[in-house]
Amino acid sequence: MLPMSSNRDSLIHSAIAAREHAHAPFSQFKVGAALEKAGAHGSEATVFTGCNVENATYGLTICAERVAVFKAISEGATHFTRIAIAADTGSLTPPCGACRQILWEFCGNLEIILTNLHGKSETLRLADIFPRPFDSSFL
Repeated sequence: MLPMSSNRDSLIHSAIAAREHAHAPFSQFKVGAALEKAGAHGSEATVFTGCNVENATYGLTICAERVAVFKAISEGATHFTRIAIAADTGSLTPPCGACRQILWEFCGNLEIILTNLHGKSETLRLADIFPRPFDSSFL
């Protein structure tokens, strides 16, 4: 957990830095994520980072976005405003389906910043890429 200003570039930098800790010996596909919790009453935002961690069985692999969310939840954080996701790809890499579901359940329609290591980025809302989410309203 890092205290941080709500500067977009700082959030992107945190995601890129988190990517360096990825454990991806099989795919070599390293991803970093930085999830921002807004500061209360003018205080600084808090950022929780995550990276993907692969397993030889692949099914036990966990994505960077879910690591960041689970770290934040385990620290008692709630009310997230945005997440930056960084990968070394030409096309910007969106969250997988499992990550979209976790992001929706724990973060709602947050802002998503997709970025790569070449300075390309795009900002959108989770609902733009996850238009009909399943949530507790269906239970």
